[in-house]
Amino acid sequence: MIESLEDGAAAAGGANKLEAGAAGKVFKIEAKVGQSVSKGDTIIVLEAMKMEIPMVSPVDGTIASIDCAVGDAVEAGDVLATID
Repeated sequence: MIESLEDGAAAAGGANKLEAGAAGKVFKIEAKVGQSVSKGDTIIVLEAMKMEIPMVSPVDGTIASIDCAVGDAVEAGDVLATID
């Protein structure tokens, strides 16, 4: 399920993208759309080669969209979430 803020903030040029750092499977989603996060907070956890890899927020902001679901297979560079 892909979630986003209703006002379309994720489409704005100011959104920061959280991209997968490696190919794997979405193991856990730790944040919700609209939640405030700080730089370094874990947003999504990927499972790759039997290891859990946290994908952390690159900036302080608000989660604008979650672009993946638990169990999704992702490739390195895939957008997992956007942060305003």
